[in-house]
This record gives sequence, C-alpha cells and structure tokens, in this order.
Amino acid sequence: MTNKELARALYDCIGPAENLEQVYNCMTRLRFHAKHESFTKEAIQSIPGVLGVNKSGDEWQIILGPGKATKVTQEFNALLHATAASEAPALQDLAEHASIGDGTALHEAIRKKNATPGKLILKKISHIFVPIIPAFIACGLITGLLNIACKLDPSLAAVPAIQMLSIAGNAAFWGLNLFVGINAAKEFGGSPILGGVMAAIISHPGLANITFLDEQLVPGRGGIIAVLLVVLFSSYLEKKLHRLIPDMFDLFLTPLLVVIISTFAALCICQPIGGFVSEAIGLAATESIGRGGAITGFILGGTFLPMVMFGVHQGLTPIHAELLSRYGVTILLPILAMAGGGQVGAAIAVYVKTKNRTLRKTIASALPVGIMGIGEPLIYGVTLPLGKPFIGACIGGACGGAVQAAYMVGAAALGISGLPLAASTDNISIYLLGLLTAYAGGFIATWCIGFDDPIDSN
Repeated sequence: MTNKELARALYDCIGPAENLEQVYNCMTRLRFHAKHESFTKEAIQSIPGVLGVNKSGDEWQIILGPGKATKVTQEFNALLHATAASEAPALQDLAEHASIGDGTALHEAIRKKNATPGKLILKKISHIFVPIIPAFIACGLITGLLNIACKLDPSLAAVPAIQMLSIAGNAAFWGLNLFVGINAAKEFGGSPILGGVMAAIISHPGLANITFLDEQLVPGRGGIIAVLLVVLFSSYLEKKLHRLIPDMFDLFLTPLLVVIISTFAALCICQPIGGFVSEAIGLAATESIGRGGAITGFILGGTFLPMVMFGVHQGLTPIHAELLSRYGVTILLPILAMAGGGQVGAAIAVYVKTKNRTLRKTIASALPVGIMGIGEPLIYGVTLPLGKPFIGACIGGACGGAVQAAYMVGAAALGISGLPLAASTDNISIYLLGLLTAYAGGFIATWCIGFDDPIDSN
C-alpha cells in the first residue's frame, strides 16, 4: 500500500470524519480519539502496513513506524478535510432522526472516566515535546559527530566550517526554552507567541545584573520546569482577561497585562519553584544512577519496554530535556535505549529457533529498523505476540542498562535509540559494549526461556 492507500484503509475502518477527534502523530504512531468506537482493535491490526495497535485511556495509537507515521497522518488528515464537508449533511440528517438514548451520554461518561489527571498530563507532555524531538535528533547527532572528529584531530576545532556546525549542533539546546514555551502555550490554551515571550524573559541574560529582594536573579533558573509553570500561569491569566476585558481594549490591554503580571510571577514564584524541582530531578537521576550503578540500570533497562508498549514513554521526555538543559547530556536515555537492544537479541533468537516461515520473514524485515532503534515492529510483530520472548527482551534490556549505568554514559540527543544513538554519547565504546550486552542478554534469555512456535499457515 502507498501512504495514501493506507490512510484510506484506516479511514474506512475508523471513520467517518465526524467520529474522529485530535488526529495527530508522534515519531512512530498515528494517534486519535473516537467519539464512537464502532471498530475493533483486530480490524485495524488486519490492515496491511499496521505494525500494531494500542489503546491508552481513550486514545488509540496505531503503530506505523518511523517516517511512515508522519506521512500517513498527513494523508489521513487531508482525507478528513476532503470528506468532512460531503459527510456533514448525511450526519446531520442522521442526528436529527436519532433518539435521545443514542449512546452519546454513555460515550461522554466513558470519556470522563478515562480523562484521569495522569493520562491528561501525559497527553499534554506528548503534544508539547514530540514536535521538538526532530531538532534534538539533528542537533544531538551533529554535536556527537563533531566531538568524535575533534577527538581524532583537535585542530579541527579552529576550522570555521566546524565552528559553524558546532553552533548548529547547539541551536536546539540554546532555544529549548523558547520552543517549549511556544508549544506549551498552544497546549494550555494561550497565545503561542506570549508563551515564547515568557520563556525568553526567564532565560534572558540580563537577569544576571538584577538583585531583587536581596536575591540575585539567575537566567534560565528552573529550566524546562520553570517554563512550563510560567506558561501555564500566563495562559490561564490570558484566558481570564479575555473574558473580563471589553472587546475594544482586549487587543492591546490583555497581552500587556499578561506580560507584566506574568513576569513578576515568573521571577518571584515560578523560577524558584522550578529551580527546586529541576534540581531535585537532576539530583534524583544522578544520585540514583551514581549510587545504585548497575542495579539501577538493570531495573530501568528492564522496565522500559512495557512503557513503550503502552505508549507512556513520552512522559519521560521532560526529564531527558531537563537533564540536557542542566548537564548537556541525559544519562537516562542510554540506559533506556538498551530495551531496544534486548528486543533485537530476542528477535534473533526467535529467528534462529522458529520453523515458521512467515515469522522469519517478519523478523527479517523488522530487525534492521530494530537495530536502528525503532522497537515497535519487533514488539508488536514478534516478541509480544509470542509472550516469552518479550520477557527475554526485557532481560536483555536490563543487562545492557546495567552496563550503561555502571559507567554513567550520557547522550546529547533525544528521540533516537539503538545504534544511531552511539554517535551522540560521551563514551561511544562503552555504549556499544552495553548495546552488544543487550543483544546477547536478549538472545540468551529468549533461547533459554523458549517459546511456543506458531504453526505456519503456509
């Protein structure tokens, strides 16, 4: 199927347009909400090109793979816009003849039940940080490759082209607060540019020259956490002022008051709170890994695959971003990336042992992207359906995570895993050693645990 054909098949399964809400994508998944679930998980799963289907609360997640998720979602949204108008009259007519007890009230009750604070927070975090991940990937890889080149030949650091690339590699981290501020304002219902302004205010280097209430102000204090807090406040304030201020004054008075009031709230309240939380996150991560070492890495590496399976791993993105902001690297990502390595090792063990030709073909097609750090095809196509290999993959991830934590390997990127992540780490040889350990651990564990080999339908 082409991307357009796959989008059409998905639409025919989960549509019509009036039934769908918030259709968007992350790196590997098309995500949406449905007003009425007249389709089944099995029906979506049977569409060629769908690697897996997951449901988190009232959000459906269709795993399509890297790159393809973005392209299919674009085609899907184009199809939604094209068909919504033509479907509207029929749907309106249907609504007019529908009975009061048409299930709408039941659907709303279910939606409210699923809209728990934890799930809503994860959803907002995903919407804020997922759009920034491509920038982290590009800039992190540039920084990592430049570090390798300059270690091999230190004289390269003085070359103008290398210096320009160094600025490019640092750009995502230099502008991180602004990006988060703009996206957070969109998600919190405020004006995106005002969110960016508030992020710029608490990051402004001029703060270093100000002493307020006997306190020396610090540019960027509180990092990502402070940005989220102040933009949450400014967006709430903006919405309140829009309702209170007369229309003829709203255009200029609302943004003026938002910036003035939020500036003092940011510097006097949000930054101190954000600084405390930020320092706590940094301390918790470094201390738990520093003191716990291999044991902590074993636990984290072994429990990450279930998080990926349920689609809640995006909730860790702010922690990675905060560590990057504070230290220039995240020591959590190399540990968690080992889960994908365990998955690869487990899949290889299944490939060697199985007699099922269809399964071998699935593994052969999914292994390359698994090695490149995209684990969903192997999760949903191989290890999870077989059961025991999924446990073997978790064990392999735990073994690899123990190696990464023991040496506290850091990575200067987000959104990538597997072999490509090596270039952005501060200890490539140890990272690769941990990855090989994860491969071996997943292979050995799966080989020993075994699995029920499915009967080949061919």
